[in-house]
Amino acid sequence: MNRSALFLLLASPLCLAAQGRQEPGHSVGTVTTRGNLIVLTLNEGVLGKANMFDLGRRTLHFTPDSGGYRVENRAIEWDSDFGPELTSPSFEMHEGAFPFAGKAQSSFNVSPAGSIMFGGNLNIARFDQLQEAARNLISGAPAICVFEKPRMSGHRYVKETADKVTVTWDVTEPYGGIQDFTWTSTVNRFQAALHRDGAIDLSYDSLAAKDAIVGIYSGVKNSEVHMLGAARGEAHENVAAHLDIQSVQLSEVGGVFLKAAIETRGALPPPNDPRMTGTQYALILESGKHSTEWTLRAITRGGRSAGARYIASGRGVSPLVTVEGNRFVFQGVLPAELSGAHELSVSAKVSTAGTPSIVDRAPPQSIALSGLHGPEVDLSALKPSDGPFSTVFESFHYVSLPNPRDFTCSVILALGDKFDMLAYYSDFRVDNQEAGTPSTGPLGGNVTGIGQTQRGLESYCSKGRFQWQFVQPVYAESNQMYEQPPEGVTSTVPRDVTTYAKQLGERGLDGKMKPYNYAMSQIGHEMGHRWGAFVSAKVGSETIVLGPTHWARGLQAPVAFPYQRPTEASAMGGGVWQDNFDGTFTQLDDDYYVPATGWSYLDLYLMGLIAPSEVPDFFILRNLTPAGKDANGHPIFEADRTKVTIADVIAVEGARQPDVYHSQRDFNTGMVVVVEHGKTPSRELMERTNGIAAQWVEYWATTTGGRSKMTTKPR
Repeated sequence: MNRSALFLLLASPLCLAAQGRQEPGHSVGTVTTRGNLIVLTLNEGVLGKANMFDLGRRTLHFTPDSGGYRVENRAIEWDSDFGPELTSPSFEMHEGAFPFAGKAQSSFNVSPAGSIMFGGNLNIARFDQLQEAARNLISGAPAICVFEKPRMSGHRYVKETADKVTVTWDVTEPYGGIQDFTWTSTVNRFQAALHRDGAIDLSYDSLAAKDAIVGIYSGVKNSEVHMLGAARGEAHENVAAHLDIQSVQLSEVGGVFLKAAIETRGALPPPNDPRMTGTQYALILESGKHSTEWTLRAITRGGRSAGARYIASGRGVSPLVTVEGNRFVFQGVLPAELSGAHELSVSAKVSTAGTPSIVDRAPPQSIALSGLHGPEVDLSALKPSDGPFSTVFESFHYVSLPNPRDFTCSVILALGDKFDMLAYYSDFRVDNQEAGTPSTGPLGGNVTGIGQTQRGLESYCSKGRFQWQFVQPVYAESNQMYEQPPEGVTSTVPRDVTTYAKQLGERGLDGKMKPYNYAMSQIGHEMGHRWGAFVSAKVGSETIVLGPTHWARGLQAPVAFPYQRPTEASAMGGGVWQDNFDGTFTQLDDDYYVPATGWSYLDLYLMGLIAPSEVPDFFILRNLTPAGKDANGHPIFEADRTKVTIADVIAVEGARQPDVYHSQRDFNTGMVVVVEHGKTPSRELMERTNGIAAQWVEYWATTTGGRSKMTTKPR
């Protein structure tokens, strides 16, 4: 993403739907304490394995063959004459077409993130892990991922000759911002040559980045389904019919997907049936020393039957599951270590919450993989004799994003249910394009009237206290874990904290801004999601949503107790708006949370820290239309103004309970340093987390006007 186009990228509270991440938490490591910090040392294998980019100074040559490609890893072939720079994403070929995805392509789009697309865009969501995103692209529009890494920006060049079109990227990873891993730009130069005969060369000159998606996505013909074989089970009259596996049938789809059907002796209950609580079906695929397990289970949302469904989880499998009478049907792609297998040993099992846990099995049976070429490969190890592949890719990534409920349960089971919030920090990176983190939690404490209610405490191993947490650990070397920006780093981007260095430094005796400014922006905003911003207001006969999730851009949300500037908008969004009384409004502070800000009066009411009578009337601006800037550079907008009162909010949500006289005032945040198995926390990780913890206590006291207290006590 172009950094100049950033607007309201506030990290969101996450309803995690990734594979396996809605399961109840359990302990995944050993917990100790050091001073005011909690040290969580993970068990072996919790994070999976990283797969870092290993194609530097190499060229991947793709040769067309039988509707697919054979791949060869060669010494780099680099054209230093880049041709003219692209001024728009699209490019129209003039010297002839390029055959790809069964068509003679005469145009394509070039993404700054490192891909060439033929009709459509790559569907990679903000918080997608690359290892999952790479598989999800298979069913999308045809594309060539040269070095697909979201959020990169910079220059793109195209040179067309009679025999080929060469596309070159000279781009940087995002830098300087709160969600970035570096303070300054990085060098990433790579190139794609599209030959008129259909051959493709992907070349890598200089890469600072080590995670990306590389591969060819030329489409899958989903109508082409071929049966591969079946593993048979036996009937067991002493086992419930829906738990008694009769067969496992495998098919290949388009030569890429492995489709599976698990058939039971009797009809499968609906996912919200009590019999399915704790029940899990597993398909086990093995080849030599390598294996993978695809599991199926029922989930409900917040314990409700609405939205109940079956989902699949495991490496390479799609979460989508259909039920056809007594059959589960689902599909995925083989992970890299199995993709070259000519046959698989296939078995299945069913487990329940009872004793014994495994109630039935379908014994292993060998099934040949005729016509199936797993698309997920080790590109550096491929030989021209492998394939041909219609789709082939490798995802280079850091360790897997952990299940946050497992982190929570590890801490609470070891130290007790004494934490309202948990913040995680690490000296390893996870498979996420942002250094910061969204947040999630069960909303413990039985608070009502805030647009959200308590849910799923038992999944977090809490009996009632625990409320909110980070989803992922924040990386120790990322921007937001620096006490101060490095000397000499400046920015003109208004979302970067260094833009405010002089203004904020004037308040300190040493000429510096308050320490860990980015960290306070992150932890303040994310923990603020425990209460906001979910409420609506009833104005006259109209119900107006004031969020959702973050306060609407046009909501008047000045901070009651500013953290560091005289005029601040809420950490949860909204703005500070000056009514010019001519139909226009000047935005004195915007809806972004950098530099760190405090809470609006509405926030403090929802937090239980001020009474309804202490919330001044406010307003919301809708139909915002830019109308220039004032003499100080503040944006001016034309807008429609609607007055809102706290009574309007209570009319929709009900009164906040417990009220201001009975609400919780003392909070405790567990500051957790997460350590990989067999390692110890680095000095930088410990020092920076301690610094963030101390500043968090001060931030809380300042921004709540002394009406609430925050501690970071591990015991």
